[in-house]
Amino acid sequence: MRKGTFFCLDGHTCGNPVRLITSGHPNLLGATMSDKRQHFLKEFDWIRTGLMFEPRGHDMMSGSFIYPPTTVDGDASVLFVETSGCLPMCGHGLIGTLTFALESGLLTAKSPNELKIDTPAGRVNAEFHRVGDKVEWVKLYNVPSFLLHENVKINVPDLGELTVDIAYGGNFYIIVEPQANFPGIEQWDASKILHFSPIVRQIINDSLDCIHPLDSTVRGASHLLWTGQCKHQNSDGANAVFYGDKAIDRSPCGTGTSARMAQRFAKGLLSEGDEFVHESYIGSQFIGKVEGLTEVAGKAAILPSIRGWARMTGKNAITIDDADPYAFGFQVI
Repeated sequence: MRKGTFFCLDGHTCGNPVRLITSGHPNLLGATMSDKRQHFLKEFDWIRTGLMFEPRGHDMMSGSFIYPPTTVDGDASVLFVETSGCLPMCGHGLIGTLTFALESGLLTAKSPNELKIDTPAGRVNAEFHRVGDKVEWVKLYNVPSFLLHENVKINVPDLGELTVDIAYGGNFYIIVEPQANFPGIEQWDASKILHFSPIVRQIINDSLDCIHPLDSTVRGASHLLWTGQCKHQNSDGANAVFYGDKAIDRSPCGTGTSARMAQRFAKGLLSEGDEFVHESYIGSQFIGKVEGLTEVAGKAAILPSIRGWARMTGKNAITIDDADPYAFGFQVI
């Protein structure tokens, strides 16, 4: 039998949902969060599908569990769950998770306004700013990010040739800039993004290897990042990130912003110390920055940061009971 009640704090980061699951944590084996992620995927993925998919969730749902740190100096570990899987890293998810956990007293920083978080993708440090009992913003110092494949030409049925880049920012992103057969996100409605994204993703994953050189469990280009004109004058870039089977990120996407800054740095469009204000499909913004330079297995990489805000919208208790024929969720594609 598979059943349990999961208490949750629900909210959003710049418009995209975050469900912080505060009970029902499975006991995960492994020395690192990457190891624990593999154990969760093998034995407990029913919890993810039950809480993220309909009828308890929806296509855009994203969530997390907080665990004890896996490092000596860490404050906590975070496991990310969403409709697209159990991600190595999720920027909007971590901003929301830390905001809700700090505001509700589930997490206390050892150092004032600073946290050290262990994720499956590696260490992510964070700063946060409180005003009264509210966390006004969180700034993440994300994992090293890099451009993996550049100027890849593919032929997309009913669209034609596209030239794309693939970059890593905690997940692998296929980045599509405006070109002859893609006029920009401002010229496409959501239905076109949802139609062509899985096709492009399949073509890329069938033709290229996207594997992190230091962790072979992080593989596959899971996200599409379509770009275009900005809604706000102070934005440096705009995007619509596709994930899962039919989701468009309502936030500017933290790991996507990291991947795009890595791509732009590799092309000489950003330098160390530059800020990059990234805008989502609904116009919300993250402030990205190239904090420093490094390398990953001999490949040039950046040390990105992302700053954003989150708001908690409610608390709930969700029951999963395998007597329910829809206990483990479903999707209508």
